[in-house]
Amino acid sequence: MKTAAAVGALSLAPGSIWAANKANNHIRVGVIGLSRGVAHVRRFAETSGVDVTYVCDVDEKRIARGTKALKAGNAKGVTDFRKILEDSEVDVLSIAAPNFWHAPAAILAMEAGKHVYVEKPGSHNMAEADMIVAASRKYDRRVQMGNQRRSYPYVREAMQRLHEGVIGKVLSAKTWYNNRRGSIGKGKPAQPPANLNYELWEGPTPHQPYVDNLVHYNWHWRWHWGGGEMANNGIHSLDLARWGLGVDLPSRVTYNGGRYYHDDDQETPDTGEASFHFGDCMASWSGSSCDPRRDEDLPFCKFYGEKGSLVTNGGNDYRILDRDGKELEKKSGPGGEPAHFINFVDAIRDKNIKLNSEIGDAQKSTKLCHLANIAYRTTGSLRCDPKAGGKLIDNPEGEKLWGRDYRKGWKPKV
Repeated sequence: MKTAAAVGALSLAPGSIWAANKANNHIRVGVIGLSRGVAHVRRFAETSGVDVTYVCDVDEKRIARGTKALKAGNAKGVTDFRKILEDSEVDVLSIAAPNFWHAPAAILAMEAGKHVYVEKPGSHNMAEADMIVAASRKYDRRVQMGNQRRSYPYVREAMQRLHEGVIGKVLSAKTWYNNRRGSIGKGKPAQPPANLNYELWEGPTPHQPYVDNLVHYNWHWRWHWGGGEMANNGIHSLDLARWGLGVDLPSRVTYNGGRYYHDDDQETPDTGEASFHFGDCMASWSGSSCDPRRDEDLPFCKFYGEKGSLVTNGGNDYRILDRDGKELEKKSGPGGEPAHFINFVDAIRDKNIKLNSEIGDAQKSTKLCHLANIAYRTTGSLRCDPKAGGKLIDNPEGEKLWGRDYRKGWKPKV
């Protein structure tokens, strides 16, 4: 197995891969992480002029999922994504691996000349959020983050109307997330299953012994690997909030709550309230992972303005209400995410086409989640400098959480 540094030596001049494929106007894609990544396979396979040539997962049993998702054509199944980077005919790496893989894998892919589609949140921490953006600039690669609502027609229309003043000046945005997750239990030390390359699954993260309730999903709820519900689902609604408010980074952040419902291995909160102050407006997020709060009929995101409010339930929809709550307009249509992948492919073919979730802007939304988690893990609140990328003010404990340690040979470099 080649080291990360060795793969870096495979870098190609910007544009050389696409130039090689331009004659037949085809884009070749490799997908890693074959849970959510199965949807990536399907979306790319149904996009005109795109071939999925690799599917990758550290769990050999999952590789069949990727190949099965292809109705036509063949894809090579590999367990190490660096095999994809070695193939000069691949144009795109599509990343649906766990959060702690997002930035390290994306940076290696860009260094190897690939464009990148990366799932949300796109980074594990504030330092990685800066690094993935810097890499996209250094290597001149197109990088789209998978917050797909950025491509929903009526969501885009709603944001445009907010910016045009349909409810007057927008003063605040409230967002909600509810679920009914059960306990993850208490993991027992065990040998990784034979089909799982646990060392490669850990990848850039410092080694921790395998336990039987970690893979494939419960890593989300441990700080070493994940960012809790804030980074898992808060990113979607907070991205809409920031977009609708027309803001970048906050100056004050609070996040308080706890793990209240179950006594288990989960470190991240199942219930929490976060707020973000942007000077002349604010946003908030209310998370309830273990109680769906059905009777409250909560929307996904609601904007409050001088003249009324605008609500979206998280699909391709929006409603406009007056100050008394009377519905003035309602629009909705088929949702789905194909348009987000099509926008990415079109932007690779034509640099005049803008990405709907270009990584530089997308990571501003991700940083809201990272800052909130830093607040939660320290004093419950923090101040930061929005003009300096969110740099913390008078928070030495929070600064320790800005980045992370890496396994030898895996530290991202830009």
